[in-house]
Amino acid sequence: MRLIHRSGAIDPEAGDPTPPRERVLASDVEVADSLVSQTRGLMFRRSVPDDYALVFRFDGTDSRSLHMLFVPFAIDAVWLVEGEVTKVKRLRPWIGLGWGTADTVVELPAGAADGVEPGDTVEIVE
Repeated sequence: MRLIHRSGAIDPEAGDPTPPRERVLASDVEVADSLVSQTRGLMFRRSVPDDYALVFRFDGTDSRSLHMLFVPFAIDAVWLVEGEVTKVKRLRPWIGLGWGTADTVVELPAGAADGVEPGDTVEIVE
């Protein structure tokens, strides 16, 4: 699986969207699909590979929070609603907190989500 980021800007003069830019955020994607894996998240890991993403899928859209307790490295968190980015935040090791509206949350190594902005899309491709 891969995690793909697509972004495109609107040309204010033409009013037409520019062709979307596409890049791979991660090629090693893990889906936290059980209560245990969702509860554990990245806790107790020493690090994650540069091309890694942990994806949390939920049944509906709601306010979703993340904490960094027992996570000794910084991460980038991306909150999504139907694939559209609603929020991006860098969370600090051990003490970071973040929350946003989402039906999916993605955790990436710090710096991996640079350039990802609200309104962009992020998609898991099998």
